[in-house]
Parts: sequence; C-alpha cells; structure tokens
Amino acid sequence: MRPPPTSRIIAALAILAVAVPSVAASAGTAETSSSGVALATVRNVNGAVLGTVSFYMVNRKTFVSGRLTRLSPGFHGFHVHTAGICDPKATDPSGKVVPFHSAGGHLNLEGVGHPHHTGDLPSLYVSADGTTTSITENDKLTAAALFDADGSAIIVHALPDNFANIPKRYSATGPDAETLATGDSGGRVACGVIVRPH
Repeated sequence: MRPPPTSRIIAALAILAVAVPSVAASAGTAETSSSGVALATVRNVNGAVLGTVSFYMVNRKTFVSGRLTRLSPGFHGFHVHTAGICDPKATDPSGKVVPFHSAGGHLNLEGVGHPHHTGDLPSLYVSADGTTTSITENDKLTAAALFDADGSAIIVHALPDNFANIPKRYSATGPDAETLATGDSGGRVACGVIVRPH
C-alpha cells in the first residue's frame, strides 16, 4: 500500500535534508566543492528554542534548510538580516521596544528593493500544528555575506511577505518605501544568530 501524498512529501524532504550534506561531503569530485556550514538556533521573544536553520554551502549555492515549531499557522516572512544580534528587548531609534530590531534590516549587499535583497528567502508556511519545514537554495548568500564584521541573523516575521508585489492597478505608484524594504511582513517573532558550527 502506497503512503498518502503528505507522507511521501515529508519523506522526500527528509531525504533531501540528508542529501545536502552528502553532496557537500563529496568535495573531492570535480563537480562539487563544499565551503562549510552555518547554523542558527531560532528563538522566540521569550527565549524558547523553536528549531534550527542550517546553511550548507556547495560551490556557488547555499542550501538553507530547517524545521521550526511553535509558530502561528499561516505564511511568515523569512529573511537573513544584517546583524548577528538577536535582542528581544531591543529598541528602535525612538526608544520603543521592538523585538529583534538589533538584527537590522534585510541583508542587502546590492542596494536594491525587496524582493531582490541578498537575504530574501521564500516565505515559510506554518501548518495548523505550528510546524514548518523548509529547504531552498540561494546563489547570493555566500560565507562572506553571512560572516561580515557584524555577522547576520535569520528572522521569522509575524505576517506574510508580499514580495513587494503591489501592481500599479492597486496603487498609482506601485509598492511604497516600506513595502520595498520589508514586503510588509510585520514584526519579528523569532530570531537566530547565524554562526559557524563549533
């Protein structure tokens, strides 16, 4: 008896999660060269661990994978931010407490608008049980980008990311400055400092 589609999808994701480091392990082949792993332990504003996000670099691409729990169901913006500081009691320039404001904005080495920032990733979809599994690949997130002078962090946002998709038929000017900066993905509900494994 064949397993139901959901079971097959979960099994495929598990296989891929194992396959990524396996690909990197074959660094001696002509086709593949691994440049290491980065990890982020993701916590909510109360300090509870929600899971881990891994960054595995193979040749010119970075595989980003992770499984998080205890999030609210639905879509959430998911980005790499400019500073490796996850302070849940951080304040903005006005002095207002804004959790994880310390991580700065989206990593944006090209100086462009969202969704073309270096740190822009596909949104997370969280199931009704509060869990999400994500595996994606990215050719912008290099080790140099992740580990610059002040490091970087992975952020989960409260709201869906619209990827600045505001056509002029909805707005005479298209996306505004806030949308181009954040995709209107709202506050920051979880954060993880991106580090090299010990």
